[in-house]
Parts: sequence; structure tokens; C-alpha cells
Amino acid sequence: MMTFLPSYVKGAWWTPVEDPDAAVVRDASTGDEVVRVSTKGLDLAGAVAFARREGQRSLGALTFHQRAMVLKNLAIALNERREELYALSMRSGSTRRDSLSDIDGGIGVLFTFSSKARRELPAGTVVLDGPVEPLSKDGSFLGRHVYTRLPGVAVQINAFNFPMWGSLEKFAPAFLAGLPTIVKPATPTAYIAEAWVRMVVETGLLPEGSLQLVSGSVPGLFDLLDLGDTVGFTGSASTAERLRAQAKTGVRFTSETDSINASILGPDAVPGTPEFDAYVKQLLVELTTKAGQKCTAIRRAIVPAGTTDAVAAALREKIAERVVVGDPRVEGVTMGPLVSREQRDEVLRQVAVLQDAGGRFVVGSAEAPDARVADGASPADGAFLEPMLLAFADAATPAVNDIEAFGPVASIVEYTDVAEAATIVGRGGGSLVTSVATHDPGVATELLTRMGAMNGRVLFLDRDDARTSTGHGAPVPHLVHGGPGRAGGGEELGGIRSVLHSMQRTAIQGSPRMLTALTGVWHPGAETDTAGRHPFRKPLSDLRIGDAVESAEREVTLDDIEVFANFTGDTFYAHMDEESAAANPFFPGRVAHGYLLVSWAAGLFVDPAPGPVLANSGLENLRFVTPVSPGDRIRVALTAKQITPRETDEYGEVRWDAVIHNQDDEIVAQYDVLTLVAKTWQPAEVLV
Repeated sequence: MMTFLPSYVKGAWWTPVEDPDAAVVRDASTGDEVVRVSTKGLDLAGAVAFARREGQRSLGALTFHQRAMVLKNLAIALNERREELYALSMRSGSTRRDSLSDIDGGIGVLFTFSSKARRELPAGTVVLDGPVEPLSKDGSFLGRHVYTRLPGVAVQINAFNFPMWGSLEKFAPAFLAGLPTIVKPATPTAYIAEAWVRMVVETGLLPEGSLQLVSGSVPGLFDLLDLGDTVGFTGSASTAERLRAQAKTGVRFTSETDSINASILGPDAVPGTPEFDAYVKQLLVELTTKAGQKCTAIRRAIVPAGTTDAVAAALREKIAERVVVGDPRVEGVTMGPLVSREQRDEVLRQVAVLQDAGGRFVVGSAEAPDARVADGASPADGAFLEPMLLAFADAATPAVNDIEAFGPVASIVEYTDVAEAATIVGRGGGSLVTSVATHDPGVATELLTRMGAMNGRVLFLDRDDARTSTGHGAPVPHLVHGGPGRAGGGEELGGIRSVLHSMQRTAIQGSPRMLTALTGVWHPGAETDTAGRHPFRKPLSDLRIGDAVESAEREVTLDDIEVFANFTGDTFYAHMDEESAAANPFFPGRVAHGYLLVSWAAGLFVDPAPGPVLANSGLENLRFVTPVSPGDRIRVALTAKQITPRETDEYGEVRWDAVIHNQDDEIVAQYDVLTLVAKTWQPAEVLV
């Protein structure tokens, strides 16, 4: 009986009844049938409508921080079931080490985005971009940029090599942005995507319509998409261009495609140096992890003239020590097969093209390796290849820079100087990543200057970071993933940047009162409330944006300035030498220390008794505007500017707008004060 892989659409699991043309997915090591994949009869239009209706409704009801907490809890749930996913991934050829980048990497994306969102995004649903822009002299008309939610659906079309990480690195930022997702995994590993989606559905944590899975082809999907929808594609450059042409005007299309990534051995990284050893180790990792089936894998090793033989010999030695090709379920295997025999055959066709262009094997061969398989199995049934390195006499050979054999294959070419090394990188037409092994900052600087524009990411590897480096082929959630030209021209990850990719930036204009209401952040000129309790007596449950305190005045004397100078050791001439201070173009004579004024301001606005304000956590954006001379008087206005409750704690952060004025109502200093404030507060009983 045929087993079909289910899809998850419209809040339920769906399986086709029958399809004789369904794609057959096989075990990468044994050739045994795993599952059949088809979407015959699936209501794709209904899935898109469900996302726009139910997904938008459920996600729109949550703040950024609430969405972030869902991601954290999903990560915890998946982390508890990693062993199930490891076992399943072995059917696709992944070793346990390979799964660290896909399974653990995907879970790590959820944890990272959850953490960064709760630290870097507001507790609401609108993101501010940049400072306020005054558009009138009296401050009554302001402008600024904001990001708001898109009204559509995020469609992701993924490659076979990372069925979990590749989905979750797109899902997490879209989810935070409030955009429901439809996942379309690549057929050869769609059963792994179905497994993790089923796990998160079983948690009951997903907001309705926020995540759907289409296991199989999606004919007509692009006809259903319109303004407000997004498409994130990972795969070949040719497929990306075909899909991009189908997307309607207004549909955001982002692609991350195959690229001829390079790794440069610096001229100082000669054999025997830590940099040479790190380079060879990295090259080994990139050839063998996922059997070289990574969009970020090294495809061109670029080495100084005369060092090809040394690099090849060192690599052969490492392979002999560490690489055992075979079924990942067999003891001792360190490198699994390619995802399918069809993929293996395609790689061998590309290797033949490289050979015809002049490439000669200096490591490995195109022959079937002596793979280690389970008892009773035949290596011929699996998609096994060994690591291969082909040397070219001419680095300008077009095939070196055009042909990607998407497997354990790389080319090695030589350069005469650093400028030529950068030129060779550029011949790839745009890359996701280039790595450089050098301990010479001069070499690193010249290479970045010459080739930075050709790459989405550049990793510099040396003795100081070799042990802790995440590696050439490992994108991290904090930094952008993507690249120019052949690499697709798109951008993913990069922390909160990727959340904003799934939102719309809009310039808004209006009065301070209106911008305060629109953004949830108090703007100078909007209403304040100084009546009733001191703001420091209010817990978050009572505190409101615009709650304020205006202090009395305090006069600054020359004695105050000298005491502060002697107490702190800050005897800078502007505070202690009248003649020198008067000669300074910025001061009328001796002036008060800026930090004396900030300290006094705290004394003027603080309510000292125990209360809901638990701690001062920082001070930001401090600017000293007008000098204060002996005899001047200062006062401070403190206004609740932004309130951010923490989802996991009994307190939150309050950002206060602090402005110090002098007796002439001139601004002396302005800054933000950050405090941690309890959500609720019960005053202690007074004993009498």
C-alpha cells in the first residue's frame, strides 16, 4: 500500500486519496521507498485564504513579545524531540553531525529570534525606525518612519538540504512580524519538514492559520498571490528567475541561490602556521558536511602560487584520518550519501564538465567509494560519493567560476598576489560567503576592500578565532544570509533586520499627540500628566505614557563645581581654570560638569522611598546642549516615554524622557533614563 505524505492546511491534516504520478522519495543509503508526495486535490486557494483570514487575525492579536514567547516554547518542544528528528534525517543521508546544522540550527534560530525580539522590539505591534524629524519650528508638526504589519501571507519554497533550518529561518522572522506562513519543502526531504511541523502543531501553541505545510507541488500558487504577500525562495538560480517572472507586481520575492563560494589561503598562511591548518580543516568540513550539499559550501579553494600540492596533501591526510563514507546509521560513518541517486548522478555530470575544462583530481575521484553499509545492503543502492578536489592550471577557466557540482566537490586554483585573489572571487558573479585564512590585518583589509561588494558574508579565520569560529558554511541568525548577483540578491536572517523585511516601512506625519497615539511612544509636545501621585509611585499597571514630574530649581555654585571636581578627580580646565575656560570657544568661563548636572537631575526627580521602581538600568542618548555657569539654576522634567512589560518577569522597562532646563528655559541636557518597574505594587503596611 502506498503511503502519501500529508499536508497541513486550513487547520487540519490532509492526504491525497490516490495519485499514480506521485513522486517517490527513497532512502539515500538503501534506495528503499520512504514515502510518496503529491498535492493532487489539495485546495491551495483555500490555504492562502485561510492564512490571510485566520492567520492574520490570530497573529494580529499578539504583540511582538507575545509572538516571541510562542517561538521560545516551540523551540523548547522541538528540542525535547530532537532524537526523533535525528533518526529520520539519517534516511536523507545526514549524519548526526550534519543534523547539528539543520535540526539544532533550526531550533537555535527560534531561540535566538525569541530572545532578540524581547530585547530589541517594543511590546506593541509597531516598530520605530530612526529618530523624530521636526517639520515645524514650534514642534507642532513631526515626522518619523514606522514599520507595520503586511496584510498577506509569507510563502517559502525551500531546498532539500536543510528541511528544518531552511524553513525555520524564514518562519521565525515572518511570525514575529505577524505574517502567516505557508511552507513548501523540497520533495526529497519533505518528510522531515512534515515531522517538525507535526511536532509544533501537536504542542497546541500555534496561533490558528499562522503555519501551513504543502507537501508537494504548488501549481497556480503565484496566481493567488498579490500585494502584501511575500515569497522566500532557496534553490537554483535558474529556478529563482523562473519563479520571479511569475510573481505579480507588489509580491515581494526574495531568493537565496547557489553560488560559487570561495575560500582564500592568505600569502602569510604557509604550511606549519595555525592559519594553514585551520584552512585545511575548514575545507574538509565544507566538503563532507551534508556531503557537500550546502549553498554555502566552498566551491573554489584559492591558494598562493605553488601551494596546491601542499594543500592537497594535507587534505588527503585529514580525509584518511577522519572520513568514513557510508550509511549514517552504521557505526563509525562520518560522511553520508547525497540525498538521492539522481542528485549523485547530477553531481557526477558536473564533475565531468569540470574535468573536460581541464580539472585534474588531486584529492579523491569520481569512482564509487567503498561505502560502509548495513549487513545485507549494497553500496550500489546508495547515493555515495567521496570528497573530491580538482586542480586547474588557469584560475580564469570559465567552468571554475560557473559550474557548481552540488556535492563533496571543490576546485583549487592559484593566485600570484592579493589583488588577483580578489579578482578570482569576483569571477563567481556574487557569492553567499568567502572565507580568508590570514593573520595579517593588511591582507584582510585589502581583500575586504576589493571583494566585499561581491559577498553577502566574509569570514576571516586565524589562530585567534579558529577554535571558536562558527565556520565558513554556517550562517548565524544574528548576521545576514544572502548575497549579490548569482547568490540571488536577497537577504535573510540578520537579527531583527529580517523581521522588518516582512513589514512595511511608512513615513508618518502629524502632531506630537497623534504620533504618540500611533506609535505608543511619547513625543515632546504631546500631553503630560503631572497631577496625582509621583510617577515613581506607580507600578506598570497604573503608569501611563505621558505621566510626568516637573522638579523645583536648584542653583549651581562655584563651590559645588569644585567639590564635584575634587571628589571625582575630574579637574578638567573648563571646570577649574577661569582664564583657560574663557578662551575655549564653547564656554563663557568656568562651567559645571555635565555629569554633576545629570546627578543633580536624578536628585530633583527621584522619589526616594521604596516603591515599584526597582532599579535604574541605564541612561541613553545623552546630549549636553547649553553650558551651566556658577549662579545658574537648573530644573528637570521627567516624562514616561515608553513602557515595555516583560513577558517572563514580574517587572518591565520604562523609558523616561529627561530634559534639564536652565533659568532662561534653555535646554541644558536631554537623555533617556531607563528603569525597571514592578508590574504591580502593594505598599508595605506601616506599623505604629
